[in-house]
Order: sequence, then structure tokens, then C-alpha cells
Amino acid sequence: MMKRTYFTAIALAATLAGGQAIAADTSTGKTRDQVKAELVEAVRTGNIRAQDESGRMLNEVNPSQYPAQAVTEGKTRAQVVAELAEAVRTGNIVGNDKTGRMLNEINPSLYPAQPETQGNTRAEVRAELAEAIRTGNMPANDETGRMLNEVNPSQYDHIS
Repeated sequence: MMKRTYFTAIALAATLAGGQAIAADTSTGKTRDQVKAELVEAVRTGNIRAQDESGRMLNEVNPSQYPAQAVTEGKTRAQVVAELAEAVRTGNIVGNDKTGRMLNEINPSLYPAQPETQGNTRAEVRAELAEAIRTGNMPANDETGRMLNEVNPSQYDHIS
């Protein structure tokens, strides 16, 4: 089992290294050594996709084979109490009905008005969609969560 995982990691590393050398993206500004160091770190920590249909990382599939992830520091009690007080004040808490709506949605007159956010115009949305279609930056219709340009890279190689 270990040989298979090791072979998979090496094969993936070779594939990624070869693909990156051919389609080098100069806009990121990373050197070859930086990319190699990132790859070595990803293989060491298991932060590369497993060779299965789950789309999970190797450290999620086999957590005992990789070092533990660094735990991020949580919030203090005072921070949590302050956030709760703000949520109660603004009605940003789930109401008691079965819809899952917030209290400020159920009874908007009891809470301060929510600031209106400006969305994209129809033209901007269409332009973004056209760009996503052109570059293949759209989800493929499979269970892996990969983008079209990852599933079919040969169709999008000419696009930079």
C-alpha cells in the first residue's frame, strides 16, 4: 500500500512538473526552485489530490501517513460574546420558524436596516461568463469538483 501511495505521489509530481514546464505561467513570478520546493512540501504534507474519484487530498484519505496540520488559534471568550451581542442586536440569528430565515428577515422592522450591496450588472455577469467559457474556468460535470480546463487541458492550452 505504501509503495502504491509513494508511486502515485511521484507520478503526480512528475506530471505536474512536466505540465508546468511546458505551460509556464510567467505572471506568477515564481522561480523553478520555488515551484519545486512547493511541490516537495505538498508531497511531504499530503496536500495533493488523491488518485480516486473523491477529489480529497492524500492527507485526508490517509491522515496517519502525514504530519498533523497546524491548529489555528481560536477566538477568545470575549470575542465570541461580542459577536453574539452584535448578532442579537442586528437580528442576524436564525429564527424559531422552520424556514431557517434570520430574525431580521422575519421581522425586519425590529432591527436596523441591512446595507444594500451593489451587485454586478447584467453586462458584467455576461462578460464574466464568456471569459469563464473561453478559459474553461467552469466546473466540469463530474464528481471531482475540477474545472473544465483541468479535465481537458488540451482544449485550453492556447489560452493565456
